[in-house]
Amino acid sequence: MANHGRSSDARYPEGQYPPGRGRPADPPPGWRPGGQAQARPEPPDELPPPEWADPATGRRWTTSWRVPPTSEQPMLPTPPRERPAPPPGRRATGAMPLRETGGWPAAPSPADATRTVGTVRATAANRALDPTRTTGAMRATGAQPTTDANSADATRTTGGVRTSGAMRTAKPIAPGTGKARIVLPVVVLAVIALGLVGVGYLWWQNTVFLHTPGAVLTDIGEILGLLAGYGVVVLVALMSRLPPLERGIGTDRLARWHATGGRYVISFVSGHVVFIVWGFAVTAHESVTKETITLEKTFPDILMATVAWFLLLMVAAISIRAARRRVAYETWYYAHLYTYLAIALAFSHQFANGGAFAESFRARVAWSALYAVVGALLLWYRVITPLRSAARHQFTVQAVRPEAPGIVSLLIAGREFDHLRAEPGQFFRWRFLTRELWWQSHPYSLSAMPQPDLMRITVKARGDHSGSLANLRPGTRIIAEGPYGAFTPSLTGRRVLFIAGGVGITPIRAMFAALPKRMSGGITLLYRASHPRDVVFSRELNAIASDRQASLHYLIGSREELGYDPLDASHLQQTVPGLHRYEAYVCGPTGMTQAAVSALVAAGIPRRRVHHESFDL
Repeated sequence: MANHGRSSDARYPEGQYPPGRGRPADPPPGWRPGGQAQARPEPPDELPPPEWADPATGRRWTTSWRVPPTSEQPMLPTPPRERPAPPPGRRATGAMPLRETGGWPAAPSPADATRTVGTVRATAANRALDPTRTTGAMRATGAQPTTDANSADATRTTGGVRTSGAMRTAKPIAPGTGKARIVLPVVVLAVIALGLVGVGYLWWQNTVFLHTPGAVLTDIGEILGLLAGYGVVVLVALMSRLPPLERGIGTDRLARWHATGGRYVISFVSGHVVFIVWGFAVTAHESVTKETITLEKTFPDILMATVAWFLLLMVAAISIRAARRRVAYETWYYAHLYTYLAIALAFSHQFANGGAFAESFRARVAWSALYAVVGALLLWYRVITPLRSAARHQFTVQAVRPEAPGIVSLLIAGREFDHLRAEPGQFFRWRFLTRELWWQSHPYSLSAMPQPDLMRITVKARGDHSGSLANLRPGTRIIAEGPYGAFTPSLTGRRVLFIAGGVGITPIRAMFAALPKRMSGGITLLYRASHPRDVVFSRELNAIASDRQASLHYLIGSREELGYDPLDASHLQQTVPGLHRYEAYVCGPTGMTQAAVSALVAAGIPRRRVHHESFDL
């Protein structure tokens, strides 16, 4: 592996990642309620904080962290809140003091030497007193001793883990233009549109046009039925987990297409029922109710088609956004399985009663082949492939460790993980084989670059399934499907901006570590959290920032507490100079992600260069 392409995760020995906190973290060194930060020696080989916790007084830290501003690190506008005056003889540097202490760190001695580590300028006094000075954001931590993470004989202690020698990790990110992410969706949509044209041609060629009112209504019903039959196949194909689609388009975008297409399919099916019954009723000069009963009794497979229609209506009702928020993920997921039953019931109805297939053998063969191919893809990639992968890689829970309140990391042991070709930012669907969880499969992102025998995911308790993962025992077997997702970095030659919110840091952390050293100085990470206790991986992020000479900002506190939105367009432009030249990657809660994407576009980044991933699959 090329030296400049190695991941920062290469500094950790095989079978290990940096140890998690496992306990509430300590405030910055020397901090004490109601007083100044006192000088305290720092272990020479230990990564500096921040690793935060609530102060003993119970008051919240509502500010964020940053070292003193430099020419490369502009000062964010100070939120409108009280700011204590500096002690006599002390000149303000523009950095905001700790709000809880009410005091200022002691001035550095003139004899203190300064040095530059990465892009952070720090003094020896700053490292001893307070490596994290506070304002609206944090660029990176205090100075850190660095070694070449790629050297075969380099050794150091990182967060309590002694590292030695080089190790194998996932292959480095390959340069690319990012055009595939634009071209492939267009190609797929064009193929879907071409299929719609074929459906229209099939209907046109096999329909005898009679210009009576009843015949016109019936013809409309038939084309709607054909569109519905084609639509359900497209919906299944989009969610068949076909690797080219998953990696080239992305699961979240495919899910949005699936949801939009589902609304059209339900409309087509319902329109098909209404127009067919109405057309037959007009032709027979009967009421719609009486004609409905007659059709159910007379035509074969009509009853099965009616059951299929009601099943689809049930799935659609559960999938409405208002209802989706009130039902468990498992209920929503397993209700969708009834869609396959509905498709099977409707398929026989199409051949038995569809006028387009009655006289055309080629139409029946082509339609059957379409359904068979999509069904085979579904069976292969959603059933057979996961079982083969589980047998080959032997996924097993190695350890569970807490990272923050309600957030845990799972270390997944196994073999030949490097053959999975997982990329930073991707995720797997995990099925933990315990008595309570074996029937559920949930998507969780990798939070570190995979090693040949170890992967790590980090999960926030947001429901019954994610909350129960903290209780998993080492040795629990797993079936994992993946890797999935197109939310991966592409080396286009531009600078890279990451914006993470809350537990959205998990894929961003892996991407942050994977960028090559040749991008030193061209990487910026903004980490947004409501409270210091919600911050995870700060020690790892600090180490990666130092190794990659990256800019690292912690944006801590609610907008009400800060007095401004650190992710609006104006503040983003001040935090990241030359923002319009960046390629941006955003991951976090849906509301934050949408707001950040809009702000980045408003700040001058073209929409095609803003990539994001949503948790709402």
